[in-house]
Amino acid sequence: MAQPLPDCPIALVVEDDAAIRDLATAVLEETDLDVIACDSAEAAISVLERSGGHVALLFADVRLGGGMDGIDLATAVGRRWPDVRVVLTSGGDARGAGRIPSRAVYMQKPWRALDVLVQAEHATVAARAA
Repeated sequence: MAQPLPDCPIALVVEDDAAIRDLATAVLEETDLDVIACDSAEAAISVLERSGGHVALLFADVRLGGGMDGIDLATAVGRRWPDVRVVLTSGGDARGAGRIPSRAVYMQKPWRALDVLVQAEHATVAARAA
């Protein structure tokens, strides 16, 4: 079911592990950003296409189920929505880190909530300045 999009800046959480997605969502709900959670890159692209430029932060896992992984998603977002702050995370060995776009922030799992909140603050400040 499609979620209605809020009028204030959005944090988009993309994680296929429900427990980690719920944790990231709970952390980001403590910010000034509205939070939308997705379980795939394809679902995230759909939200981005409907958002009208409201997405300020993309917080995504490198490894996702489906046709696109988090790195593919970050690359697509960088091309189509360059103002979105992109944070990629991974609990793996980060071999894919060499493919991570230069403008994306990389956080190794387990990440600290404080580090996520700092990235959210950067995204909020940038969205308000735009």
